[in-house]
Amino acid sequence: MNTSSRFAFAVHVLALLALQEGVPLSSEIIAGSVNTNPALIRRLLTMLANAGLTTSQLGAGGGALLSREPRTIALLEIYRAVDDAQLFAMHREEPNPACMVGRHIQASLRGIIDHAQRAMEASLATRTLADVVEDMRRNERKLERARVPKASRRA
Repeated sequence: MNTSSRFAFAVHVLALLALQEGVPLSSEIIAGSVNTNPALIRRLLTMLANAGLTTSQLGAGGGALLSREPRTIALLEIYRAVDDAQLFAMHREEPNPACMVGRHIQASLRGIIDHAQRAMEASLATRTLADVVEDMRRNERKLERARVPKASRRA
């Protein structure tokens, strides 16, 4: 039982590209930020390019670029580009039909899981990559203000 981190990695990659304002980044540089290996980043970038979210610039100084403005990229698009799994998975093996719970658990959970999936997707559809980038900028400003001693802020 493991959870996919592809969505989180993909949002990380796209936010990093958004902050570059048109300067391409190599998979090695992106991997350094995500703290993973470049091969995984290249696979993610391929998925994102197939969804029309990134493009690549070849040659010296080349790398990945956003293909659209961050405000036009819904988080739901990113999710669908890299994660085809449901929010929750059902049993991999059929539960024991000789057990009352085993006989009925999947039917009982299916509607609940479908509802949760739709709610999560509806939430992601209302947020954009620009929202994520702005939230990071806001958090960075707070961090910078916290680092500056109060006496020097008054000066």
